[in-house]
Amino acid sequence: MRMGRESPARGEDSGTGRPGRAGAQRAPPQSLKPRSAQGRGVARPSRARPAARSSSAAAAAMGKPPVPRGRDGTGSAAVLPGRPFRRRAQRRTGDVTPTVGRTRGASDWARGRRAAQPAGADRPVAGRGGTSAVRARSFERPGPCWAVAAMAAVPPEFHLPLAAADLLRDGGPGRYVVQEVLAARDLPPALAAFRAASRARGALAVLEHFDCVYSVLHHFRSADMAVKEDALELMMHVVSHHSNELPTILSDSGLSYADRAAHLNALKMNCYLLTGLMDAFEMETCKNSCSEADPGRKSRKNHAKTSGSLWEEEREPLLRLLTQLLQLDLRQLWGGLVVEEEFVSLMTGSCYRILENPSIGLQRYRVTREAVTHLLAAALVHCDRMFSATLKITQMLQHFEHVAPVFAQAVSLWAKEYGLKSLVGELLREIGQKCPQDLAREASGVKGYATFISELAAQIPALVLSNMSVLLPHLDGESYTMRNAILAAMAEVLVQVLNGDQLEEAARGTRDKFLNMLQAHVCDVHSFVRSRVLQLFTRIVQCKALPLTQFQAVVSLAVGRLKDKSVLVVKNAVQLLAAFLSNNPFSSKLSWTDLDEPLKKEVQKLEEMRDRSRPRAAPVIAPEEEWEAMLPEVRAATQQLFQPLQEGEEEVLEVEETVERTVEQITGLLKKLNYKSAARLTQKALCRFQGKEPFVGPGEENEEQILAVLKRLYTGSCPGENSEDPPHDNSSDKIEEVVQEEQPQTELVKQEMLVHYLQDAYNFSVKITEALNLISKMMYENSVSVVQEAIEFFVTVSQFGVPQALLGVRRMLPLIWSKEPGIKEAVLNAYRQLYLSPSKDSERAKAQALVHSLSLIMVDASLGMIQCLEEIISEFVQKDEIKPAVTQLLWERFTEKSPCSSLERRAAVMLLGMMARGKPEIIGTNLDILVTMGLSEKACEDYRLPQEVCNVISKLASNPKPALEKNGAPFRLPQNHMLFGCLSETVSKGFGQPSSHWIPFMEAAVTLIYQLAEGAEEICADILHACSQQALEKLQEADEQKADAGDSPHRVSDGSGSLSTFLLLHLMALVGQVALQQVAHLEVSVSAELRRRRLLKEEKTKKQSDTSTKKKRPQSTGNETTMEEELGLVGATADDTEAELIRSICETELLDGKHLLSAFVPLVLKICNNPGLHSDSALSAAAALTLGKLCMISSEFCDSHLRLLFTMMEKSPLPDVRSNLIIAAGDLAIRFPNLVEPWTSHLYARLRDPCPSVRQTAGLVMTHLILKDMVKVKGQVSEMAALLIDPEEAIVAVAQNFFGELANKGNAVYNLLPDIISHLSDPNSGIEEESFHTIMRHLFSYITKDKQTESLVEKLCQRFRTARTERQYRDLSHCLALLPVSERGLHKLQDNYDCFADKLQDPAVYNCFQTVLARFRRAGVKPETKALAEELEQKLSASHNRGLDSTETCQDGSQTPMPPPAKRKPIGSSRRQPLSPANSDNDFVTPPSHILRNHKRAQKRPPRKKAVITFSSDEENNSEDELLTELREEETPTKTTPITRSSARRRR
Repeated sequence: MRMGRESPARGEDSGTGRPGRAGAQRAPPQSLKPRSAQGRGVARPSRARPAARSSSAAAAAMGKPPVPRGRDGTGSAAVLPGRPFRRRAQRRTGDVTPTVGRTRGASDWARGRRAAQPAGADRPVAGRGGTSAVRARSFERPGPCWAVAAMAAVPPEFHLPLAAADLLRDGGPGRYVVQEVLAARDLPPALAAFRAASRARGALAVLEHFDCVYSVLHHFRSADMAVKEDALELMMHVVSHHSNELPTILSDSGLSYADRAAHLNALKMNCYLLTGLMDAFEMETCKNSCSEADPGRKSRKNHAKTSGSLWEEEREPLLRLLTQLLQLDLRQLWGGLVVEEEFVSLMTGSCYRILENPSIGLQRYRVTREAVTHLLAAALVHCDRMFSATLKITQMLQHFEHVAPVFAQAVSLWAKEYGLKSLVGELLREIGQKCPQDLAREASGVKGYATFISELAAQIPALVLSNMSVLLPHLDGESYTMRNAILAAMAEVLVQVLNGDQLEEAARGTRDKFLNMLQAHVCDVHSFVRSRVLQLFTRIVQCKALPLTQFQAVVSLAVGRLKDKSVLVVKNAVQLLAAFLSNNPFSSKLSWTDLDEPLKKEVQKLEEMRDRSRPRAAPVIAPEEEWEAMLPEVRAATQQLFQPLQEGEEEVLEVEETVERTVEQITGLLKKLNYKSAARLTQKALCRFQGKEPFVGPGEENEEQILAVLKRLYTGSCPGENSEDPPHDNSSDKIEEVVQEEQPQTELVKQEMLVHYLQDAYNFSVKITEALNLISKMMYENSVSVVQEAIEFFVTVSQFGVPQALLGVRRMLPLIWSKEPGIKEAVLNAYRQLYLSPSKDSERAKAQALVHSLSLIMVDASLGMIQCLEEIISEFVQKDEIKPAVTQLLWERFTEKSPCSSLERRAAVMLLGMMARGKPEIIGTNLDILVTMGLSEKACEDYRLPQEVCNVISKLASNPKPALEKNGAPFRLPQNHMLFGCLSETVSKGFGQPSSHWIPFMEAAVTLIYQLAEGAEEICADILHACSQQALEKLQEADEQKADAGDSPHRVSDGSGSLSTFLLLHLMALVGQVALQQVAHLEVSVSAELRRRRLLKEEKTKKQSDTSTKKKRPQSTGNETTMEEELGLVGATADDTEAELIRSICETELLDGKHLLSAFVPLVLKICNNPGLHSDSALSAAAALTLGKLCMISSEFCDSHLRLLFTMMEKSPLPDVRSNLIIAAGDLAIRFPNLVEPWTSHLYARLRDPCPSVRQTAGLVMTHLILKDMVKVKGQVSEMAALLIDPEEAIVAVAQNFFGELANKGNAVYNLLPDIISHLSDPNSGIEEESFHTIMRHLFSYITKDKQTESLVEKLCQRFRTARTERQYRDLSHCLALLPVSERGLHKLQDNYDCFADKLQDPAVYNCFQTVLARFRRAGVKPETKALAEELEQKLSASHNRGLDSTETCQDGSQTPMPPPAKRKPIGSSRRQPLSPANSDNDFVTPPSHILRNHKRAQKRPPRKKAVITFSSDEENNSEDELLTELREEETPTKTTPITRSSARRRR
């Protein structure tokens, strides 16, 4: 029968049902008549009645809904209302104590029974003699009576109920039934009576007072907390007392049947009540903990905390008490049989109820978890609950995910301390038998199983290994969670069990199988599995559990996963490679270049040792030679065959059964020198094996035939191969040789192991180097975590001395500008680990290591890299992470106090400049040392050091000391400062000396003068005058020597004389730099100084006016001034006045005849206009750059020479000239945008330049101009798109960066796509079809909005009407296939079907539309949308198969005249034809100006209209959706520079 219990709370039962005996039935209700005063009743069995209703049916009969019950007893049952019992109590007077166990009248008992029975229930049948019938147990034995109050009656037996309500109904004869549920107000005195009875009778008191505690359970929700706690304390005391008494009782051999039955009933009653209270408290605690989060229930929150905390304090002692009880040999109470299953389930059910609490896994409940574990262990060991525990645990793992770690720890404890190892196998077998398809559908249950397997393998891997086979089928299942768990279990087994070199052969085989399975799942279909396997391999490598034979395979797999699409997989692959490096068994230095030489050396040594170890016998004699030597003896022996046998000679040799064995026998006889036997055997073989090789010959046997066969056998065999009995005289020599060769053989084995080791190390280093190239490209991925892992990887690689690691360390430098704080901090931490934490003892050694490492980075580093390094070092300096010892060492190197090379000295200066950015006083306090040591007379020997000194001193201008006042004066040095004198002298002295480093130094010196000097223009004028004077002197000397020595090929000649090329080159560079710095000085420094002085004057005036207006201030004037100040007109007018002053200086003074610069303009123009007169490319490049710098001064000068500048840009055969002029044109486009705008097409044309460096420069310049909105980006932006297929990776990177930045500007890429498609799909564009696809794939990746996609679908469909060639049809359809078409996009296709219907005959076009529909279906569509897709597919198929007979003509698109494209020959490469430099002069006519220069020109010449450029995309009408997605007016930058404002005023 199934038993249960109940602890009512909130109207629900918290009891746990227990599995009952199969086939047991509940007896019908029977009345028990107490014994009367006149005689005794005799108990006898009554007739069998139908089985009682289940608990659910009984609950339904009492007006409660049925509650399902589980096999293990979990679930709830309804609580019977206590109303009938209250009515009965009202009829009785003063009787509030329980009446069970005492005698009362038959009438009272009958009335109570009738009142307790529900309506319609069967009435009890009274037995004969006034006694009730009692149902006997299944086994027949006499019915004992309880010894209660000296009266002998048949006691009812307490059966553990399935539900608590079952105790309120009569369950049959001899069963205990609760007679009265007391009211809540009557509980305290009843508990007091129970306590008093327990002191007198001990645990047996419950036989009389069971109903009292049952009533507490019934009213648990409404009862006072004191009553509930008293009941719990009382039951705990009673059970504890009974547990202490039971050992003595059970050991009493004279225990009567009545006493045993009494103690059994008392034990079941006490345990039932105690576990019921435990479950009720546990449920209340769980509910209250859930209600704590409700802010509106503060009073309940405090109450929950109080009651919950009290219960939590008593929970662990109660569990220990039940554990102690179960450890007793309770079988004697059940007559020596097993303990009742319902009783054990009563105990374990409370444990499972506690484990269902989600917070049980917290650290504060560790003691409770241990108590539960030991209680369940006692049930398993003493009550044989293995099967039910297995089912219960698997069930809870499926429904409660949080219990997986708890059960894993418990099962581990049971296996280790209680010897329950078979339970592990049962649990894993139960999980392994789960259907993989069901697990794939039930995600919640799988997580519990997976966690349990993983945790269990970590704690008892050996037992999991022995049962691993039952789990392996799940590796092929659909649930990736189960695959991860089983693979994690394998990894734990590999780390903890199958690790080491002392494994047996079977264990090694298992290890290899597990490793092969892990490697196979590196390529799993699910990214989470691939990622998890890589994590497991990382742990295996870190624990050094991976065999050396598997190293290369796993490293190769990890390198392959670096190309995985999943970011998580890539991240873990990088971590695995870093773990391989940190735990590699080869070397601390893994440079494959360093390993190559030792490997070759050791391989050569191994070959030599192998050669020496080969046996050095006598010179090898050919078998033919040996046969010739043996022939006389063999012939003599053969001749004896044809003579009669002598006396005593017998033929003992017999021919073998097969030819092969006979041949071996004959050959062996020959080698043993037994020629006669060999000849005789051959003779017999010829007779037996006639016609079989090698016994083939003439029909009759003779001497020659036998000799021929013997010769064939001997010369065809390997000497010594089959020799089993070598000649006796050589055996001792061979034994000696073996003894002597043992030592060389040992050395050979060691050498082979060394070669294998070096080969593995070399292969590992090559793989790591291969991974470096892939990981270095990940530093600019979108995923922050991948970038951080890549940075950490290069830190690890650098520590192992891989030479290619320095490239990665440099490559991470630009990430210091990242907007992601995590990436920037990762870069700082990387350089902190690499350079600020060297493993040195003294501060001096640490400083030397830091300086040396940083100096290596700066070798051959670009300007951008140095700026990034400067940012990092300045961060370290500001945080005081660079010690003073480093600064001291740098100064010592610079001043040559510490011996170092010139390169190290320059690096020291550069590092000082980087540190000065964080702390300018490092340079400011040592300025004199920098000047005297860096700009001394030795400066002319190498101008690179003075150049770096100038750059370092310039940090004083860029980082001046903070002014005390807001408008403090800028940091300037007096004109007569020693610095400027040294600079002037060094520049002038180096002007007349040929040096390739003088020009960079001169540019730095001139820039420094303009940044720091007062009166910088005077200093530079003096320098320019001195240098030009030197040039004139050199020219005069050349003229004097012209008559004697002919023209030198290295001299520049004109009509009057000749000058050295380097002098002219230096002069051009100096003029250009002075002109550019003069403009920058006026626009920046002078303008800022004018504004500062104006603000100071305004503040002074305001103070004076405030003082005077206090006495008397006119009202009207004050109002006007206030109004102007509020509108900001005063400052704006002043700014315009200052800008106009600066502009007028540039326009009228700098290049007029009075200024020094104007004297060099004719020379510059002459060199630029006559490129054929000068063969030196550097001079041409310098002159072109100087022309661009001069154009920066004046708009008038710029306008008059733009045609020359762009002509040189197009026609010059020198790439340097074209690159310089592109840079100059970009600067001019920013300074004078209206002048350069008509020449924009020539700037775009340089994107097709044949020289890669020019294309890259043009791409960078156009990127800056377009992103700053200085040029229009309509149709010609397709030239930038064409760079995406450039053969040079650097140029492709420029184009990708451009479109990436452009995509951040709203809808810019979307707006430009139609024009790009039109231009690139043109047949004359020279773009191949595959290249077009590559470009479009990149551009369409920026289209992410649904509205943009829908609009593009419509536009592309309309473009089919204007397309003229099949290539254009295919290109447009390919673009459509790249779009993720939505439901609205599909409607657009349907609406514009006529535009492309006649193009579907082309298979490529049709396939693209099929691709669109296939992608649409994969996305998951609604039924109505699916019908639309099917309809469209049918139309596509019909048009493709038989063509479209449409009478409609595409009038809009086909009749639109298309502008004739520029004729360019397409070439076979992926790029278009570069622009030819041999253009006619008509191509470079100065475009019409957009502005008038002044009012006089306006009167003479009417203003020309602005040129309007029409693109093919402009012909279409923009739809409403398109207008919404284009750039709004407020998004367009309207703020211009003061230079632009001055130009605007000149127009007016």
